[in-house]
Amino acid sequence: MAGISLPLRAALISGIAGLLPLHVGAQGLEPLQIFAQFKSALEANDLANAKARAEELVAAVESRHGSNSRELVNPLTNLGTVQFRQGEFESAERSYQRAVSLIEGRLSGADRQLIRPLHGLGETWLANGRPAEAAIALKRAVDLSRNLDGLYNLDQLDAVDALIDAYVVLGRDVDGDREHQFAFRIAETNFGKRDLRLLDPLDRLARWHETMGRYSTARGLHARALQLTEELATDKPIIGVPALQGLARTWMLEAIYGPEITEGSGVEAADPGDAMFTSPGQARLNAEGLRALNFAVDVIRKTAPVNAKLLGETWAQIGDWHLLAGNFSRASSSYTESYRALETAEPEARRLLESPRRLIYRPPAISVMRLRPQNPDDYVLRRVEMRLKIGRDGKVQDAVIANSIAPENSNRAALLAARKARFAPRIEGGQPVETEGFLMTEQLLIRVQPEPAPTN
Repeated sequence: MAGISLPLRAALISGIAGLLPLHVGAQGLEPLQIFAQFKSALEANDLANAKARAEELVAAVESRHGSNSRELVNPLTNLGTVQFRQGEFESAERSYQRAVSLIEGRLSGADRQLIRPLHGLGETWLANGRPAEAAIALKRAVDLSRNLDGLYNLDQLDAVDALIDAYVVLGRDVDGDREHQFAFRIAETNFGKRDLRLLDPLDRLARWHETMGRYSTARGLHARALQLTEELATDKPIIGVPALQGLARTWMLEAIYGPEITEGSGVEAADPGDAMFTSPGQARLNAEGLRALNFAVDVIRKTAPVNAKLLGETWAQIGDWHLLAGNFSRASSSYTESYRALETAEPEARRLLESPRRLIYRPPAISVMRLRPQNPDDYVLRRVEMRLKIGRDGKVQDAVIANSIAPENSNRAALLAARKARFAPRIEGGQPVETEGFLMTEQLLIRVQPEPAPTN
């Protein structure tokens, strides 16, 4: 999806398709040798060399077997994978589509070799801002995997994750929810209910429930992960830290956005906009969350060698907690601890504090995040870019439109929502600092005005 960073899933990092059986004759083992060089380059993340070898392999196999041979499917898929990783989405699309076309219809589509190029094609369309097409390709890949390799096979999970991403962009929360639940069932079926390999699936499912506002449900999953750690990893308590962070996060989200809404509860959804801005909010933040984070810090510090990245992230979360509780002094001290820890971590981890992080935000009613029209064709998508001035305390001091073709009243709605947002401040030299020109983007659905009826 354009402008949105996608994870490089395992299938796009190390998922290399081998060659179909080759009839080796007088021409020798040239394609196999090229494939070995390609695989070595890709595993070393030497993408330029990997691309050259992939192109060479496609040419070699095409010369030997013809331009319409099935033997080209895997070389084309590998080439598409390298092109995707280099951000060459149009080239990747052509490679994947050609691979699909070599199989399409020959076995009524029920061909295992279709799975990887369909998956790659879906990821490419997703990265290139075409989520509707991506969802179709990815659903085909998932369905093929389930039909050919079993309903609960583990190999489908990368494609399922990508399909969920497409559904999220499309606002198809019901479909996304179904696939999240099924992905967890796949993991539980393969690993069993008491296995540490369930920790990551539990975390993913819990985070999904958090985005859906199901905070107590998410908290139950984080608690289950923590219990597994306490029972099965007494010698490695640090692997329970993400669950502790998750527990604290659910308490914080619940304080901001209100309790989980269940059908028939009679509770109406709370507006997360103003309450945390106009009062300190200490009474609403459950102290259990802060205790979980402090316990996580103790666990990390007692585990040698100290995981600087995990420690820095936890201290930053403690800083966020104090900031929303209205205690800027404690928040600042916690951010300083986070900065000190991340100074010794990998450069990628240090980026956590290099720009403001959004903590509270209520999108406008016409945002794609909130509006779910019955007839999507009646609306057009308009992207609004705003530049914010964010103070040391994380409050938005000013917001202006940087770029937009949306109507003026829609721009005003986006600006109003942005001004009510709350951020964790940028940290420089260990101290919270003001940030000018922070870019924030909102996507709005604007109703298409019908053409006036012609008059005689």
